[in-house]
Amino acid sequence: MTPTAPTAARAVAAAPSRTAAVRRRRHGAPAVLLAPFFVLFTAATLVPVGYAVYLSLYAEHRSGLGFGGSETVFTGLGNYTRALGDSAFRGGFANLLQYCLLYIPLMMALALVLALLLDSALVRARRFFQLALFLPHAVPGTIAALVWVYLYTPGISPVIGVLNSFGGRSDLLGHPLPAVVNMAVWEWTGYNMVIFFAALQAIPREVLEAAVVDGAGPLRTALSIKIPLIRSSLTVVGLFTVIGSLQLFTEPMILHGTTPSVVSTWSPNMYAYTAAFERHDYGLAAASSVLLALAAAALSFVVTRATRGRGGRARSQHATEAAV
Repeated sequence: MTPTAPTAARAVAAAPSRTAAVRRRRHGAPAVLLAPFFVLFTAATLVPVGYAVYLSLYAEHRSGLGFGGSETVFTGLGNYTRALGDSAFRGGFANLLQYCLLYIPLMMALALVLALLLDSALVRARRFFQLALFLPHAVPGTIAALVWVYLYTPGISPVIGVLNSFGGRSDLLGHPLPAVVNMAVWEWTGYNMVIFFAALQAIPREVLEAAVVDGAGPLRTALSIKIPLIRSSLTVVGLFTVIGSLQLFTEPMILHGTTPSVVSTWSPNMYAYTAAFERHDYGLAAASSVLLALAAAALSFVVTRATRGRGGRARSQHATEAAV
């Protein structure tokens, strides 16, 4: 039985509305699920960043000796020029560069070696060592820094007492950079070791068994098979470590109260903190924070492009070898 002309016309007219309803249902669920993220991202990230940029464009000028009040004046890029022209701010970036060059390779190498050891078949009590190595990260950063300050301080530190009993005079805070690096390595090595270990556990066991059958020893297997297969995890950890290193604040801030070698502007974050809460120069603090954020974004971009390019060349090389 063939439909009449009016019925066919109604069906044709209703088809676009049904398609639109299906499309709305298809896109409605993801929008509802993503809405909380975008709301929180806007409230916790975009709004503070926008407000910081706004503050960085203004400065407070006080008249006379300050008894006549103050007025907010638009300075444009004046606060950025002041920050970049301040030797203390540039010195903070120099300290941060030395910290990154020492901390990042040391921490990542140690975390990777520990993960490879835990992944080997020779390790017993694997769960115990995982928990023991991860526990330092569970300690809040401020408490961990206070514990290390106690171990660094002459006169009360048992470690310094033992070292001085041999006739020497140890001053672990005379050069604060190794002390700060040691705190960070102690706190973050176990955390990143867990990430590397999880990536190693995801490697197909048949690949490792084939390497053993081909005569590869543990060291050759680790260098030629395991590490290349977890390159993506190495990239992610390296990227997050770079971003976290640029936010260095807690460890040097705790040391600042115990040793004169760590000044109030030792790192860029400390410079911004001092400008905001000690000098009450919120425009300068906001400008230095924006400059630090731009440096973190630029460095993250460089790290991402460098690792992506290296990964792309490796994949093309593997494809060429497979084709041959």
